[in-house]
Amino acid sequence: MKMIATIEARMASSRLPGKILKEAVGKPLLELMVERVRRSKLINEVVVATTVESPDDVTEKACSEMGVKCYRGSNDDVLERVLKAAQAHKADLIVELTGDCPLIDPVEMDKVIQYYLDNSFDYVSNFRDRLFPRGTETQVFSVKVLEDVARRTQDPADHEHVSLFIYEHPELYKLGGVSAEPFYNRPDLRLTVDTPQDYELVKTFFEKLYPGNPQFTLKDIIQLLDSEPALKALNQQIQQKPVR
Repeated sequence: MKMIATIEARMASSRLPGKILKEAVGKPLLELMVERVRRSKLINEVVVATTVESPDDVTEKACSEMGVKCYRGSNDDVLERVLKAAQAHKADLIVELTGDCPLIDPVEMDKVIQYYLDNSFDYVSNFRDRLFPRGTETQVFSVKVLEDVARRTQDPADHEHVSLFIYEHPELYKLGGVSAEPFYNRPDLRLTVDTPQDYELVKTFFEKLYPGNPQFTLKDIIQLLDSEPALKALNQQIQQKPVR
């Protein structure tokens, strides 16, 4: 079966426009994320799922420059965009990722994927119990499951948040989850990029860790935060926007 990672990414953002192409260590965050995702031992291909809106002409251009596949679809119907990206690349399985998670750890990501492959779940994620730091989210499901979701719901929230309908309906889908080991049980940490404060923190991680080790891990990030607690203050006041 062909497994692709879809990275939902667009230039429009209510709190930090253009965030996916903001730079750290001289590279766009999207490129740094693609680098990390490509280190997965289980994913066959990475596809950036962006929009057909004109601001994302630069997103497509950036993808071409970094040599990663790009699919352009609906701005608001993200479910349709991801589904069509997967279909266009003849995928069987989707690893759903979002472009605001440039620090995602491929090792932890592969643990989620392997758990899916070793079992008979319709959907597996590592965030249902919200123990991992925010910004490490990985979700795995089949194209057939997402096709089923597209047939069942037209709720705008379900189409904005690709897998929302799946994990809100355990009576329809068999759900599995990977919990954080004690060291990674850090729900207090915010490693996603949604605001200027988030960007400053993530940029700092890359500046401190990437030059010496481009393959730095989530463990390295947590150890740095614990050794320099002032870093956490950069974005600890930011509130995550609710899904509904």
